[in-house]
Amino acid sequence: MRLPSTVLSFLINFLLGASWAFALIGASALFFYFLPAGLFYALLGAFFGALPALFMVLLLEYFLMREEKLKELKKQTQLLEQLVKFHTSDE
Repeated sequence: MRLPSTVLSFLINFLLGASWAFALIGASALFFYFLPAGLFYALLGAFFGALPALFMVLLLEYFLMREEKLKELKKQTQLLEQLVKFHTSDE
């Protein structure tokens, strides 16, 4: 995704990568921590270990989606203004 500011784009992409890394680290750490207690508890621990970082991934993806939608709406508004101007000049 290309954002208007290169600094903002770098920051969002960095935070997105870091969130995925924390999700992987949290899931694997708690999986191996709870593995002696049993596979079910290890999988449950992995899920809860990855959950906070996956929530951050969800928030960042939502932000990117809203930015893309805003950009598309600006394009559509510009095209509609051109159509209105063209239509009113014909009359």
